[in-house]
Amino acid sequence: MCGIAGIYSKTSVSKQSLICMTNVIAHRGPDGEGHWINSDETVGFGHRRLSIIDLTDAGKQPMHYLNNRYTITFNGEIYNYIELRNILLKEGYTFRSDCDTEVLLALYARDGKACLKLLDGMFAFAIYDAEAKTLFCARDRFGEKPFFYSYRPGQYFIFSSEIKQLFAAGISREFNAYQLYNYLENENVLTNPTDEHDTFYAEIKKLPKSCCLMMDKTIVITEEKYWEVDLYKKNAIKYEEAVEEFKYLFFESVNRRMRSDVPVGSSLSGGLDSSSIVCSIQKLFNNNNQRTFSARFENFHRDEGKFIQYVLDGTNVTPYSVWPSEEGFLNDIDNVIFHQDEPFPSASIYAQYCVMAEAKKQNVIVLLDGQGADEILAGYEYYLPYYLKELSNTNKQLLDEEMAYMQKIHPHLKFDNSYVYSGQNSMTAIPKKVTFTENLKNVIRPFYKMVNAKKYERIGMQMPLEGFYDKDFFRKVSDKKRYDFAYTNHQLNGYLKHTIEKDNLEDLLRFCDRNSMAHSREVRLPFLSVDLVEFLFSLPAAYKIKNGWTKAIMRDAMHGILPPEIERRTDKIGYEPPQRKWMENKKILQKIDESYEILIEHRILKRSSLQEKKLDWQVLNIAALIK
Repeated sequence: MCGIAGIYSKTSVSKQSLICMTNVIAHRGPDGEGHWINSDETVGFGHRRLSIIDLTDAGKQPMHYLNNRYTITFNGEIYNYIELRNILLKEGYTFRSDCDTEVLLALYARDGKACLKLLDGMFAFAIYDAEAKTLFCARDRFGEKPFFYSYRPGQYFIFSSEIKQLFAAGISREFNAYQLYNYLENENVLTNPTDEHDTFYAEIKKLPKSCCLMMDKTIVITEEKYWEVDLYKKNAIKYEEAVEEFKYLFFESVNRRMRSDVPVGSSLSGGLDSSSIVCSIQKLFNNNNQRTFSARFENFHRDEGKFIQYVLDGTNVTPYSVWPSEEGFLNDIDNVIFHQDEPFPSASIYAQYCVMAEAKKQNVIVLLDGQGADEILAGYEYYLPYYLKELSNTNKQLLDEEMAYMQKIHPHLKFDNSYVYSGQNSMTAIPKKVTFTENLKNVIRPFYKMVNAKKYERIGMQMPLEGFYDKDFFRKVSDKKRYDFAYTNHQLNGYLKHTIEKDNLEDLLRFCDRNSMAHSREVRLPFLSVDLVEFLFSLPAAYKIKNGWTKAIMRDAMHGILPPEIERRTDKIGYEPPQRKWMENKKILQKIDESYEILIEHRILKRSSLQEKKLDWQVLNIAALIK
């Protein structure tokens, strides 16, 4: 994993501009840097290297291929590069290195943009074809790796791995006013669902996940989406066979993501996903040297130490734990925000930041992590109503059976034969006989807000805090419609697709990328293997939620591999710190007051906002970014 930068311009490209862009992301690539400008001085690439595969100078970037016709700057990993390399060797292609970057270059030389369909990996890259004078850029299917750019048609196209690089290139820091408002009003860190290019900054865009773009010397972008989940592809495989196929694909994914010339470890939260990875590595490699990294919270009821210990007792791993604290949070919060570049929803991001710091301390360069599993396997409780609604239209008998199972497994939730779903955190009293549509509006959406650190307030339940905003700022945004992320089809696989494409997965991946790269670590996600994802979406919803259990196929596939206490665990926590307690710290409260003053000074908020202080977390984030 690395950091990339590039410029395509009508005027001469300066090496100093590229150096400025790569200097600010030295944390992404401490093992080397490189810069290249074409003979016409219209195209330039920059690169910072974190050496993972082929540690020799043969893996340096920018890299050239076929007598310098093709030049690449690449961030990420192609996990199936060995298989692809062997195919290319048989076809007569030659290689100077043993790294995946050169395989990607050769594959592009052979197939052009069609090469993307063959890649199992996380990536963001740009390739310049000196003969055709074209620039080709692409981003992976799920948005694991970032790709930002600023663009004026016919004049310039400047791209980067992180937003701060574009600031270093002279791009304006002006906020996207409506993105800022949407975050302050609703704590929504998701970008505009009608335009996935939007960021929190007016002059900066991002290449959407699963997309590629091309331009020639006219510097006009042509963009296309090269992949999406296919809901119409169906697999008639029996459940027992599907369990075995899941196990095969998951093991294959773990095996590929263990390919590395540097030490590999795993994050371990004690949940089903990270525990499955750690235990699978133990089974596949009988790995006595595996190291795990966990976040713990002393004297906090949400600490997961008990579940982490179940995994440790059943494996031969060497565990490391960090204990994020109020003092550490206060000392580190500005640095965390600096690396994130855009706001984030809760202090759980800081816990992950601390885990990555510990991995760096122990010299473990690569970590496997469980992100993505919930979104492809229906891991959250709020997926349950979509499955029930689907059954109400397709299988009434199974509906009654599933509701009975769910009531036993999830006793804090309430179900009845009118498909009402409510939880102990529900914010609205609901009569028993309501339609499912009313239920979604009045129960599910408030439930989202509570279980996800109020993240889902973006749906529009909250009344606008108009009196808090500077009148000129509010005038800019008051005529715009709120972002609506609601999904109304009420089929489980359809909602999972929505989660991957329009909802929170990409933001979780953003938090992970910036936290890991802040410490020059690489995170790999076995659940986001394209073969595994496509297989799971071809299966009936009943294979994901079965007998009341979420992630049913995964639980059954991991039977005998996971400790039983983890395999049948029903609650879900993750890295959840005592944020409320931390936010009451006197020094943090003082920092929050100072943050309000910054937003008042910049004419975003009125002074009256400082008296009521209803936007503490958002204001803390935004003020640090403004500074």
